[in-house]
Amino acid sequence: MSDVLEGLQPKILFDYFGKLSRIPRCSGNEKGVVGFLLQLAQNKGLAAKSDATGNVVIRVPASPGKEKSPVVVLQGHLDMVGEKSADSSHDFSRDPIRIKSDGKYLTADGTTLGADNGIGVAAALSFIDDREAVHGPLELLFTVDEERGLTGARGLSGDFIKGRMLLNLDSEEYGAIYVGCAGGADTKIKLSVRRAEADGQPFSLVVKGLKGGHSGLDINTGRANAIKILGHVLQLLRERASFGLASIDAGDKHNAIPREAVAGLWLGNEARKALEQLLQIVRRDLQLWYGKTDPQAALELSPAKDILPPLAAKAADRLIDFLLALPHGLLAMSQEVPGLVETSTNLAVVKTQKNAISIVESSRSSVMPALRAVQREICALARIAGARPEPDEGYPGWQPNMDSPLLKKASAVMEKILGQPPHIKAVHAGLECGIIGEKVGGMDMISFGPDIQWPHSPSERVEIASVEKFYHFLRELLKELAG
Repeated sequence: MSDVLEGLQPKILFDYFGKLSRIPRCSGNEKGVVGFLLQLAQNKGLAAKSDATGNVVIRVPASPGKEKSPVVVLQGHLDMVGEKSADSSHDFSRDPIRIKSDGKYLTADGTTLGADNGIGVAAALSFIDDREAVHGPLELLFTVDEERGLTGARGLSGDFIKGRMLLNLDSEEYGAIYVGCAGGADTKIKLSVRRAEADGQPFSLVVKGLKGGHSGLDINTGRANAIKILGHVLQLLRERASFGLASIDAGDKHNAIPREAVAGLWLGNEARKALEQLLQIVRRDLQLWYGKTDPQAALELSPAKDILPPLAAKAADRLIDFLLALPHGLLAMSQEVPGLVETSTNLAVVKTQKNAISIVESSRSSVMPALRAVQREICALARIAGARPEPDEGYPGWQPNMDSPLLKKASAVMEKILGQPPHIKAVHAGLECGIIGEKVGGMDMISFGPDIQWPHSPSERVEIASVEKFYHFLRELLKELAG
Protein backbone atom coordinates (compact mmCIF):
# COMPACT_ATOMS: atom_id res chain seq x y z
CA MET A 1 0.00 0.00 0.00
CA SER A 2 2.83 2.40 0.78
CA ASP A 3 4.13 1.91 -2.78
CA VAL A 4 0.72 2.86 -4.20
CA LEU A 5 0.68 6.19 -2.33
CA GLU A 6 4.38 6.89 -2.85
CA GLY A 7 4.95 10.19 -4.62
CA LEU A 8 1.34 11.35 -4.51
CA GLN A 9 0.70 14.99 -3.66
CA PRO A 10 0.02 16.45 -1.20
CA LYS A 11 2.35 14.05 0.57
CA ILE A 12 1.17 14.88 4.09
CA LEU A 13 -2.46 14.21 3.18
CA PHE A 14 -1.80 10.88 1.47
CA ASP A 15 0.48 9.78 4.31
CA TYR A 16 -2.38 10.32 6.76
CA PHE A 17 -4.84 8.61 4.43
CA GLY A 18 -2.53 5.60 4.31
CA LYS A 19 -2.38 5.49 8.11
CA LEU A 20 -6.17 5.73 8.38
CA SER A 21 -6.57 2.94 5.84
CA ARG A 22 -4.58 0.58 8.05
CA ILE A 23 -7.01 1.09 10.96
CA PRO A 24 -10.34 -0.80 10.86
CA ARG A 25 -13.00 1.91 11.20
CA CYS A 26 -16.36 0.75 9.95
CA SER A 27 -19.33 2.38 11.64
CA GLY A 28 -19.52 1.33 15.28
CA ASN A 29 -15.89 0.20 15.31
CA GLU A 30 -14.06 3.53 15.59
CA LYS A 31 -12.30 2.85 18.90
CA GLY A 32 -8.98 2.21 17.18
CA VAL A 33 -9.03 5.37 15.07
CA VAL A 34 -10.16 7.48 18.04
CA GLY A 35 -7.19 6.14 19.99
CA PHE A 36 -4.91 6.91 17.05
CA LEU A 37 -6.06 10.53 16.95
CA LEU A 38 -5.72 11.12 20.69
CA GLN A 39 -2.24 9.58 20.68
CA LEU A 40 -1.30 11.66 17.64
CA ALA A 41 -2.37 14.84 19.40
CA GLN A 42 -0.41 13.88 22.50
CA ASN A 43 2.70 13.15 20.45
CA LYS A 44 2.39 16.51 18.71
CA GLY A 45 1.78 18.41 21.97
CA LEU A 46 -1.73 19.48 20.94
CA ALA A 47 -4.82 19.90 23.11
CA ALA A 48 -7.41 17.24 22.33
CA LYS A 49 -10.39 15.54 23.89
CA SER A 50 -13.05 12.95 23.19
CA ASP A 51 -16.65 13.01 24.37
CA ALA A 52 -18.89 10.20 25.62
CA THR A 53 -20.12 9.47 22.09
CA GLY A 54 -16.57 9.10 20.75
CA ASN A 55 -16.24 12.40 18.87
CA VAL A 56 -12.76 13.94 18.92
CA VAL A 57 -11.59 17.54 18.71
CA ILE A 58 -7.93 18.48 18.22
CA ARG A 59 -6.93 22.12 18.55
CA VAL A 60 -4.21 23.36 16.20
CA PRO A 61 -2.59 26.73 17.03
CA ALA A 62 -2.69 29.56 14.54
CA SER A 63 0.17 30.39 12.22
CA PRO A 64 2.50 33.08 13.62
CA GLY A 65 0.74 36.46 13.53
CA LYS A 66 -2.73 34.93 13.02
CA GLU A 67 -3.49 34.14 16.65
CA LYS A 68 -6.37 36.65 16.84
CA SER A 69 -8.10 35.35 13.71
CA PRO A 70 -11.49 33.63 14.17
CA VAL A 71 -11.47 29.92 15.01
CA VAL A 72 -12.31 27.71 12.03
CA VAL A 73 -13.64 24.18 12.49
CA LEU A 74 -12.53 21.51 9.99
CA GLN A 75 -15.04 18.68 10.27
CA GLY A 76 -15.29 15.13 8.97
CA HIS A 77 -16.44 11.71 10.11
CA LEU A 78 -14.12 8.88 11.12
CA ASP A 79 -16.22 5.88 10.09
CA MET A 80 -16.55 4.29 6.68
CA VAL A 81 -19.06 1.98 5.04
CA GLY A 82 -17.80 -1.59 4.85
CA GLU A 83 -19.02 -3.13 1.58
CA LYS A 84 -17.18 -5.85 -0.30
CA SER A 85 -17.61 -7.99 -3.37
CA ALA A 86 -18.98 -11.52 -2.99
CA ASP A 87 -15.60 -13.13 -3.64
CA SER A 88 -13.69 -10.94 -1.16
CA SER A 89 -12.39 -12.52 2.06
CA HIS A 90 -11.72 -9.10 3.63
CA ASP A 91 -12.51 -8.82 7.33
CA PHE A 92 -13.41 -5.20 8.10
CA SER A 93 -12.95 -5.77 11.83
CA ARG A 94 -9.23 -6.41 11.50
CA ASP A 95 -7.87 -6.13 7.94
CA PRO A 96 -6.36 -2.93 6.49
CA ILE A 97 -7.88 -1.54 3.31
CA ARG A 98 -5.77 -2.67 0.35
CA ILE A 99 -5.42 0.44 -1.82
CA LYS A 100 -4.88 0.19 -5.57
CA SER A 101 -4.09 2.80 -8.21
CA ASP A 102 -4.39 2.99 -11.97
CA GLY A 103 -2.53 6.29 -12.05
CA LYS A 104 -5.70 8.38 -12.19
CA TYR A 105 -7.84 6.92 -9.43
CA LEU A 106 -7.35 5.23 -6.09
CA THR A 107 -9.60 2.24 -5.45
CA ALA A 108 -9.54 -0.73 -3.08
CA ASP A 109 -9.11 -4.43 -3.66
CA GLY A 110 -12.68 -5.77 -3.60
CA THR A 111 -13.93 -3.39 -0.90
CA THR A 112 -14.99 0.16 -0.28
CA LEU A 113 -12.00 2.50 -0.26
CA GLY A 114 -12.98 4.72 2.66
CA ALA A 115 -12.18 7.92 0.75
CA ASP A 116 -15.61 8.83 2.13
CA ASN A 117 -14.63 10.43 4.51
CA GLY A 118 -10.99 9.34 4.93
CA ILE A 119 -9.69 11.94 2.47
CA GLY A 120 -11.47 14.73 4.33
CA VAL A 121 -10.15 13.52 7.69
CA ALA A 122 -6.64 13.24 6.27
CA ALA A 123 -6.89 16.77 4.86
CA ALA A 124 -7.82 18.16 8.27
CA LEU A 125 -5.00 16.26 9.98
CA SER A 126 -2.53 17.62 7.45
CA PHE A 127 -2.68 21.06 9.08
CA ILE A 128 -1.00 19.59 12.14
CA ASP A 129 2.19 19.22 10.09
CA ASP A 130 1.80 21.67 7.18
CA ARG A 131 4.20 24.43 8.25
CA GLU A 132 3.73 26.37 5.00
CA ALA A 133 -0.03 26.74 5.43
CA VAL A 134 -1.30 30.06 6.79
CA HIS A 135 -4.35 29.84 9.04
CA GLY A 136 -5.94 31.08 12.23
CA PRO A 137 -6.73 28.81 15.19
CA LEU A 138 -8.20 25.51 14.01
CA GLU A 139 -10.43 22.94 15.64
CA LEU A 140 -10.30 19.56 13.93
CA LEU A 141 -13.69 17.99 14.71
CA PHE A 142 -14.06 14.30 13.95
CA THR A 143 -17.40 12.59 14.52
CA VAL A 144 -18.21 8.89 14.77
CA ASP A 145 -20.86 6.59 13.33
CA GLU A 146 -22.00 9.05 10.67
CA GLU A 147 -22.83 6.42 8.09
CA ARG A 148 -25.31 4.49 10.24
CA GLY A 149 -27.31 7.46 11.43
CA LEU A 150 -25.12 10.48 12.24
CA THR A 151 -24.78 9.23 15.81
CA GLY A 152 -21.71 11.29 16.59
CA ALA A 153 -23.25 14.56 15.46
CA ARG A 154 -26.43 13.72 17.38
CA GLY A 155 -24.38 13.24 20.56
CA LEU A 156 -22.38 16.43 20.13
CA SER A 157 -22.57 18.96 22.96
CA GLY A 158 -22.93 22.60 21.98
CA ASP A 159 -19.85 23.57 24.00
CA PHE A 160 -17.58 20.84 22.58
CA ILE A 161 -16.16 23.31 20.05
CA LYS A 162 -15.58 27.06 20.12
CA GLY A 163 -15.47 27.96 16.44
CA ARG A 164 -18.49 29.35 14.61
CA MET A 165 -17.25 28.83 11.07
CA LEU A 166 -17.30 25.21 9.94
CA LEU A 167 -15.82 23.62 6.83
CA ASN A 168 -17.37 20.19 6.33
CA LEU A 169 -14.94 18.12 4.22
CA ASP A 170 -17.42 15.38 3.31
CA SER A 171 -18.62 16.36 -0.17
CA GLU A 172 -17.61 14.52 -3.30
CA GLU A 173 -17.36 16.94 -6.23
CA TYR A 174 -14.45 19.31 -6.67
CA GLY A 175 -15.51 22.69 -8.02
CA ALA A 176 -18.77 22.69 -6.09
CA ILE A 177 -19.61 24.22 -2.72
CA TYR A 178 -22.51 22.61 -0.90
CA VAL A 179 -24.83 24.69 1.26
CA GLY A 180 -27.67 22.27 2.01
CA CYS A 181 -28.56 18.60 2.36
CA ALA A 182 -31.53 16.30 2.77
CA GLY A 183 -32.89 15.03 6.03
CA GLY A 184 -33.45 11.33 6.47
CA ALA A 185 -35.29 8.73 8.52
CA ASP A 186 -35.48 4.93 8.65
CA THR A 187 -38.52 2.74 9.07
CA LYS A 188 -37.84 -0.65 10.63
CA ILE A 189 -40.44 -3.32 9.97
CA LYS A 190 -40.95 -6.72 11.56
CA LEU A 191 -43.15 -9.32 9.86
CA SER A 192 -43.95 -12.31 12.05
CA VAL A 193 -44.04 -15.63 10.18
CA ARG A 194 -44.98 -19.25 10.69
CA ARG A 195 -43.20 -22.22 9.20
CA ALA A 196 -44.31 -25.49 7.65
CA GLU A 197 -42.83 -28.92 6.98
CA ALA A 198 -40.05 -29.10 4.40
CA ASP A 199 -40.84 -30.69 1.06
CA GLY A 200 -38.31 -31.06 -1.76
CA GLN A 201 -34.62 -30.23 -1.83
CA PRO A 202 -32.91 -27.09 -0.44
CA PHE A 203 -31.57 -24.54 -2.92
CA SER A 204 -30.04 -21.08 -2.84
CA LEU A 205 -31.13 -18.45 -5.36
CA VAL A 206 -28.72 -15.51 -5.54
CA VAL A 207 -29.01 -12.12 -7.22
CA LYS A 208 -25.55 -10.60 -7.58
CA GLY A 209 -23.27 -8.46 -9.73
CA LEU A 210 -25.22 -5.24 -9.21
CA LYS A 211 -23.47 -1.90 -8.81
CA GLY A 212 -25.33 -0.77 -5.70
CA GLY A 213 -24.08 2.57 -4.49
CA HIS A 214 -25.01 5.41 -2.17
CA SER A 215 -28.71 5.46 -1.34
CA GLY A 216 -28.79 9.24 -1.70
CA LEU A 217 -26.20 10.23 -4.29
CA ASP A 218 -26.96 7.31 -6.63
CA ILE A 219 -30.69 6.87 -6.06
CA ASN A 220 -31.61 8.70 -9.27
CA THR A 221 -29.35 6.61 -11.49
CA GLY A 222 -31.91 3.86 -11.98
CA ARG A 223 -29.58 1.17 -10.66
CA ALA A 224 -31.13 -2.15 -9.76
CA ASN A 225 -32.06 -3.13 -6.22
CA ALA A 226 -31.28 -6.79 -5.53
CA ILE A 227 -34.27 -7.14 -3.17
CA LYS A 228 -36.66 -5.92 -5.84
CA ILE A 229 -35.24 -8.24 -8.49
CA LEU A 230 -35.49 -11.21 -6.14
CA GLY A 231 -39.08 -10.31 -5.33
CA HIS A 232 -40.00 -10.26 -9.01
CA VAL A 233 -38.35 -13.63 -9.63
CA LEU A 234 -40.19 -15.21 -6.71
CA GLN A 235 -43.51 -13.76 -7.91
CA LEU A 236 -42.94 -15.14 -11.42
CA LEU A 237 -42.03 -18.54 -9.99
CA ARG A 238 -45.14 -18.46 -7.80
CA GLU A 239 -47.22 -18.14 -10.98
CA ARG A 240 -45.59 -21.24 -12.47
CA ALA A 241 -45.04 -23.78 -9.68
CA SER A 242 -45.41 -24.54 -5.98
CA PHE A 243 -42.28 -24.11 -3.87
CA GLY A 244 -41.18 -23.42 -0.33
CA LEU A 245 -39.66 -20.05 0.58
CA ALA A 246 -37.37 -20.44 3.60
CA SER A 247 -35.57 -17.10 3.79
CA ILE A 248 -34.63 -13.85 2.13
CA ASP A 249 -31.48 -11.99 3.13
CA ALA A 250 -30.09 -8.88 1.49
CA GLY A 251 -28.27 -5.69 2.42
CA ASP A 252 -26.78 -4.69 5.76
CA LYS A 253 -26.43 -0.90 5.37
CA HIS A 254 -29.40 1.46 5.39
CA ASN A 255 -27.54 3.93 3.16
CA ALA A 256 -26.39 1.50 0.45
CA ILE A 257 -28.50 0.24 -2.44
CA PRO A 258 -28.51 -3.57 -2.03
CA ARG A 259 -26.16 -5.22 -4.52
CA GLU A 260 -26.84 -8.84 -3.60
CA ALA A 261 -29.77 -10.84 -2.30
CA VAL A 262 -30.23 -14.55 -1.54
CA ALA A 263 -33.33 -16.66 -1.06
CA GLY A 264 -33.41 -20.09 0.55
CA LEU A 265 -35.84 -22.29 -1.36
CA TRP A 266 -37.32 -25.78 -1.07
CA LEU A 267 -37.89 -27.10 -4.59
CA GLY A 268 -39.40 -30.25 -5.97
CA ASN A 269 -38.34 -31.47 -9.40
CA GLU A 270 -41.14 -29.62 -11.17
CA ALA A 271 -40.43 -26.35 -9.35
CA ARG A 272 -36.67 -26.64 -9.96
CA LYS A 273 -37.17 -27.13 -13.70
CA ALA A 274 -39.65 -24.25 -13.80
CA LEU A 275 -37.19 -21.99 -12.00
CA GLU A 276 -34.28 -22.94 -14.27
CA GLN A 277 -36.39 -22.10 -17.31
CA LEU A 278 -37.58 -18.88 -15.69
CA LEU A 279 -34.05 -17.76 -14.92
CA GLN A 280 -33.15 -17.91 -18.60
CA ILE A 281 -36.00 -15.51 -19.33
CA VAL A 282 -35.22 -13.20 -16.43
CA ARG A 283 -31.55 -12.97 -17.36
CA ARG A 284 -32.56 -11.65 -20.78
CA ASP A 285 -35.07 -9.30 -19.17
CA LEU A 286 -32.41 -7.90 -16.86
CA GLN A 287 -30.26 -6.95 -19.83
CA LEU A 288 -33.18 -5.03 -21.32
CA TRP A 289 -34.11 -3.50 -17.97
CA TYR A 290 -30.72 -2.80 -16.41
CA GLY A 291 -28.21 -3.40 -19.20
CA LYS A 292 -26.91 0.17 -19.00
CA THR A 293 -26.81 0.58 -15.22
CA ASP A 294 -26.01 -2.97 -14.07
CA PRO A 295 -24.52 -4.92 -16.99
CA GLN A 296 -23.02 -7.56 -14.66
CA ALA A 297 -26.36 -8.48 -13.07
CA ALA A 298 -26.53 -12.24 -12.53
CA LEU A 299 -28.86 -14.91 -11.12
CA GLU A 300 -27.52 -18.19 -9.80
CA LEU A 301 -29.32 -21.29 -8.49
CA SER A 302 -27.34 -23.87 -6.55
CA PRO A 303 -27.94 -26.65 -3.98
CA ALA A 304 -27.91 -25.44 -0.38
CA LYS A 305 -27.39 -26.85 3.08
CA ASP A 306 -28.77 -26.01 6.51
CA ILE A 307 -31.58 -23.72 5.44
CA LEU A 308 -34.64 -23.10 7.59
CA PRO A 309 -37.92 -24.95 7.04
CA PRO A 310 -40.19 -23.17 4.53
CA LEU A 311 -42.57 -20.43 5.54
CA ALA A 312 -46.23 -21.33 5.70
CA ALA A 313 -47.85 -20.64 2.32
CA LYS A 314 -49.77 -17.55 3.45
CA ALA A 315 -46.68 -16.10 5.15
CA ALA A 316 -44.59 -16.61 2.00
CA ASP A 317 -47.24 -14.99 -0.19
CA ARG A 318 -47.52 -12.05 2.19
CA LEU A 319 -43.74 -11.52 2.23
CA ILE A 320 -43.37 -11.62 -1.56
CA ASP A 321 -46.30 -9.23 -2.06
CA PHE A 322 -44.95 -6.88 0.60
CA LEU A 323 -41.47 -6.68 -0.93
CA LEU A 324 -42.98 -5.98 -4.34
CA ALA A 325 -45.23 -3.26 -2.92
CA LEU A 326 -42.61 -1.44 -0.84
CA PRO A 327 -41.30 1.64 -2.65
CA HIS A 328 -37.73 2.12 -3.79
CA GLY A 329 -36.00 4.87 -5.73
CA LEU A 330 -36.60 8.44 -6.81
CA LEU A 331 -39.96 9.83 -5.64
CA ALA A 332 -39.79 13.57 -6.36
CA MET A 333 -37.46 16.21 -7.79
CA SER A 334 -36.89 19.54 -6.06
CA GLN A 335 -39.14 22.43 -7.02
CA GLU A 336 -36.53 24.86 -5.70
CA VAL A 337 -33.20 23.57 -7.02
CA PRO A 338 -33.08 22.35 -10.64
CA GLY A 339 -31.71 18.83 -10.98
CA LEU A 340 -31.78 18.07 -7.25
CA VAL A 341 -33.58 15.00 -5.96
CA GLU A 342 -36.07 16.12 -3.31
CA THR A 343 -37.47 12.84 -1.99
CA SER A 344 -36.40 9.21 -2.32
CA THR A 345 -36.50 5.94 -0.46
CA ASN A 346 -34.24 2.89 -0.36
CA LEU A 347 -35.48 -0.63 0.32
CA ALA A 348 -32.25 -1.36 2.10
CA VAL A 349 -32.26 -4.50 4.25
CA VAL A 350 -34.12 -7.79 4.57
CA LYS A 351 -33.03 -10.29 7.23
CA THR A 352 -34.65 -13.62 8.11
CA GLN A 353 -34.98 -14.99 11.62
CA LYS A 354 -36.79 -18.16 12.60
CA ASN A 355 -40.07 -16.46 13.48
CA ALA A 356 -39.82 -13.08 11.81
CA ILE A 357 -38.57 -11.14 8.81
CA SER A 358 -36.88 -7.80 9.52
CA ILE A 359 -36.92 -5.07 6.88
CA VAL A 360 -35.37 -1.59 6.79
CA GLU A 361 -36.58 1.17 4.48
CA SER A 362 -34.39 4.30 4.49
CA SER A 363 -35.96 7.52 3.19
CA ARG A 364 -34.59 10.99 2.44
CA SER A 365 -36.05 14.39 1.61
CA SER A 366 -35.07 18.04 1.71
CA VAL A 367 -38.73 18.75 2.59
CA MET A 368 -39.52 17.33 6.02
CA PRO A 369 -43.32 17.03 5.45
CA ALA A 370 -42.56 14.94 2.36
CA LEU A 371 -40.20 12.73 4.39
CA ARG A 372 -42.87 12.13 7.01
CA ALA A 373 -45.42 11.40 4.29
CA VAL A 374 -43.19 8.67 2.83
CA GLN A 375 -42.80 7.12 6.26
CA ARG A 376 -46.57 7.14 6.78
CA GLU A 377 -47.09 5.39 3.45
CA ILE A 378 -44.51 2.74 4.28
CA CYS A 379 -46.12 2.19 7.68
CA ALA A 380 -49.55 1.86 6.05
CA LEU A 381 -48.24 -0.81 3.69
CA ALA A 382 -46.66 -2.62 6.62
CA ARG A 383 -49.93 -2.67 8.54
CA ILE A 384 -51.81 -3.95 5.48
CA ALA A 385 -49.26 -6.78 5.29
CA GLY A 386 -49.78 -7.58 8.97
CA ALA A 387 -46.33 -6.30 9.90
CA ARG A 388 -45.25 -3.98 12.73
CA PRO A 389 -43.60 -0.75 11.55
CA GLU A 390 -41.28 1.34 13.74
CA PRO A 391 -40.47 4.70 12.11
CA ASP A 392 -37.64 6.66 13.70
CA GLU A 393 -37.38 10.41 14.12
CA GLY A 394 -34.48 10.68 11.72
CA TYR A 395 -32.33 13.77 11.35
CA PRO A 396 -32.96 17.27 9.99
CA GLY A 397 -31.89 18.61 6.66
CA TRP A 398 -29.54 21.56 6.30
CA GLN A 399 -31.30 24.63 4.93
CA PRO A 400 -29.18 26.75 2.54
CA ASN A 401 -28.08 30.22 3.61
CA MET A 402 -27.24 32.02 0.40
CA ASP A 403 -26.29 35.16 2.36
CA SER A 404 -23.61 33.33 4.34
CA PRO A 405 -20.41 35.41 4.75
CA LEU A 406 -18.41 32.17 4.71
CA LEU A 407 -20.02 31.14 1.42
CA LYS A 408 -19.18 34.49 -0.15
CA LYS A 409 -15.52 34.25 0.83
CA ALA A 410 -15.25 30.60 -0.26
CA SER A 411 -16.90 31.37 -3.60
CA ALA A 412 -14.46 34.20 -4.25
CA VAL A 413 -11.46 32.01 -3.44
CA MET A 414 -12.67 29.15 -5.62
CA GLU A 415 -13.53 31.49 -8.51
CA LYS A 416 -9.98 32.86 -8.37
CA ILE A 417 -8.60 29.31 -8.55
CA LEU A 418 -10.99 27.98 -11.20
CA GLY A 419 -11.29 31.11 -13.32
CA GLN A 420 -15.07 30.82 -13.08
CA PRO A 421 -17.68 30.83 -10.31
CA PRO A 422 -18.09 27.54 -8.43
CA HIS A 423 -21.29 25.55 -8.51
CA ILE A 424 -23.37 26.25 -5.39
CA LYS A 425 -25.35 23.12 -4.61
CA ALA A 426 -27.41 21.13 -2.19
CA VAL A 427 -27.01 17.35 -1.97
CA HIS A 428 -29.52 14.54 -1.63
CA ALA A 429 -27.56 12.91 1.16
CA GLY A 430 -27.12 13.31 4.89
CA LEU A 431 -24.36 15.71 5.82
CA GLU A 432 -23.79 16.39 9.49
CA CYS A 433 -24.14 20.16 9.05
CA GLY A 434 -27.89 20.14 9.74
CA ILE A 435 -27.46 18.48 13.13
CA ILE A 436 -24.32 20.44 14.07
CA GLY A 437 -26.18 23.66 13.21
CA GLU A 438 -28.90 22.68 15.65
CA LYS A 439 -26.42 21.73 18.38
CA VAL A 440 -24.12 24.75 18.04
CA GLY A 441 -25.88 28.08 17.69
CA GLY A 442 -24.69 30.71 15.23
CA MET A 443 -22.66 28.31 13.07
CA ASP A 444 -21.83 29.40 9.50
CA MET A 445 -21.13 26.32 7.37
CA ILE A 446 -20.22 25.09 3.90
CA SER A 447 -19.17 21.68 2.57
CA PHE A 448 -16.75 20.67 -0.19
CA GLY A 449 -14.38 17.89 -1.18
CA PRO A 450 -12.51 16.10 -3.99
CA ASP A 451 -14.04 13.96 -6.73
CA ILE A 452 -15.23 10.68 -5.19
CA GLN A 453 -17.34 8.28 -7.22
CA TRP A 454 -19.55 5.37 -6.19
CA PRO A 455 -19.10 5.60 -2.40
CA HIS A 456 -20.67 2.87 -0.27
CA SER A 457 -19.81 0.24 -2.89
CA PRO A 458 -16.69 -1.78 -3.78
CA SER A 459 -16.41 0.41 -6.88
CA GLU A 460 -15.64 3.50 -4.76
CA ARG A 461 -12.81 5.56 -6.18
CA VAL A 462 -11.23 9.00 -5.70
CA GLU A 463 -9.55 10.99 -8.47
CA ILE A 464 -5.96 11.59 -7.38
CA ALA A 465 -5.56 14.96 -9.10
CA SER A 466 -8.74 16.30 -7.50
CA VAL A 467 -7.35 15.62 -4.02
CA GLU A 468 -4.46 18.00 -4.63
CA LYS A 469 -6.86 20.64 -6.01
CA PHE A 470 -9.19 20.19 -3.04
CA TYR A 471 -6.34 20.63 -0.56
CA HIS A 472 -5.02 23.68 -2.39
CA PHE A 473 -8.45 25.29 -2.19
CA LEU A 474 -8.72 24.44 1.51
CA ARG A 475 -5.33 26.05 2.21
CA GLU A 476 -6.21 29.18 0.25
CA LEU A 477 -9.58 29.49 1.97
CA LEU A 478 -8.05 29.17 5.45
CA LYS A 479 -5.51 31.83 4.51
CA GLU A 480 -8.32 34.14 3.42
CA LEU A 481 -10.32 33.46 6.59
CA ALA A 482 -7.26 34.26 8.69
CA GLY A 483 -7.26 37.76 7.24
